[in-house]
Amino acid sequence: MEMWQFHPTGIHGAGTLVTEGCRGEGGYLVNKDGERFMERYAPNAKDLAGRDVVARSMMTEILEGRGCGENGDHVYLKLDHLGKEIVHSRLPGITELSKTFAHVDPAVMPIPVVPTCHYMMGGIPTNVNGQAITQVDGRDTVIPGLYACGEAACVSVHGANRLGGNSLLDLVVFGRAAGIFIEEQLQQGIEHTIASSDDIDRAVGRLRALDDNDTGEDTATLKRELQSCMQNYFGVFRDGEYMKKGREELDSMRERIADIAIGDKSKAFNTARLEALELQNLFEVAEATAISADERTESRGAHSRRDFPERDDKNWLCHSLYHPRPQKLTRREVNFSPKTVETFEPKERTY
Repeated sequence: MEMWQFHPTGIHGAGTLVTEGCRGEGGYLVNKDGERFMERYAPNAKDLAGRDVVARSMMTEILEGRGCGENGDHVYLKLDHLGKEIVHSRLPGITELSKTFAHVDPAVMPIPVVPTCHYMMGGIPTNVNGQAITQVDGRDTVIPGLYACGEAACVSVHGANRLGGNSLLDLVVFGRAAGIFIEEQLQQGIEHTIASSDDIDRAVGRLRALDDNDTGEDTATLKRELQSCMQNYFGVFRDGEYMKKGREELDSMRERIADIAIGDKSKAFNTARLEALELQNLFEVAEATAISADERTESRGAHSRRDFPERDDKNWLCHSLYHPRPQKLTRREVNFSPKTVETFEPKERTY
């Protein structure tokens, strides 16, 4: 759950993503001095280096005082040198996004961008059929009746860093496989487990708590605080001391999350209730991310720690499994079988 991918070019202040196709067409990033700084970080690939490399380079420029704007909290993506005809014809969607969210015409002015949280490499552990799995005595064990697919699932095809476009695997390949398998299981007949009264009370209790609370916390305010905490302490760069502060903030937030009040008590199409329930779920994901990131004492893929900058294959070439009750992290070995293709040792990426 510590492996979050940050897309390098989200529009500053909005978070809307600007496609990497911009840099593929010849666009490039500059700091406040107009320097094309990716030439320093990745002399060969430059602005076409991996997402995590570009995102970390951008954040380094910002943290070292070379960011753009009044607060120095972003950099610029330049497309204006390509000319209006190319920008408007080859990147029409970007022109629209830039005008709407950044209020600039990219054919004339650079786009303010900042690394933006984009994709979760982790998720509910599953096998290739979409069946949720857990570890029992060190072995993968299927959880009967529980399935997951898409970005909510982790089939472990991305490792610690997804390549652009490979999320299609989650949908087109393993999403389809899950659907086919579930259909086969239904045709064979699945034994249904009857929910106990305690299970039902627990589920209904979440809804009842929102309806019965008139003086609790505001959903929007808490969501902004949660987002700020995660961005500040568990973002592109991570550090033990900062994450300790972040975990303390999350601890202090837990009771407030449980004390959310909504003004709209209606039963049908109640978006306020949905937002409150989603925030409670987001908090659980945030805690899983925080604990997993804090305990993985290395840098690997999208997980970059300043206090542990090197990859540690001896101790951490493994899957990390987060258990919410109790809050703890266990490890699962990487599966190298069946060996249908030759394996290779992980190597340092150089650009």
